[in-house]
Amino acid sequence: DQCPATPWNVVIDERGCPHSLLFGENEFMMEARAYYDENSSEIKSEYYEQLDNAGKKMQDHLDAVMRVEGHISKREETSANQTLSRYRVEGIKNYMIIKHNIDPDRINTVYYGSERPIATNDAENSWLNQRIYALISNVE
Repeated sequence: DQCPATPWNVVIDERGCPHSLLFGENEFMMEARAYYDENSSEIKSEYYEQLDNAGKKMQDHLDAVMRVEGHISKREETSANQTLSRYRVEGIKNYMIIKHNIDPDRINTVYYGSERPIATNDAENSWLNQRIYALISNVE
């Protein structure tokens, strides 16, 4: 079994892997995440390597596109709650355009407020909601 963590109720192939994880020879899907300080849209240097890997993958696969979602925590919410989310997403998009020469038409952006938390919004965990999530893929 090459995918031992596959749940028992999932359809698998002869290797024991879910069909949804199988890609053609040149197909791929990868994720990138970045977390932000409260009320900030500055990309932390610890995420550059991850973003650079995504940029290189997009350079190597001209059919790949990136979808970037921006999120904020409840603690950051104001009357214009999607502005900070937009700044975070546009910062990632600009990084990919400037550093990796990616065509802006290959980067789709979505801005959310605080309505899609992945953690509680208390002082200890709200940083997990202050994030971008990017999916890079050439699979339709």
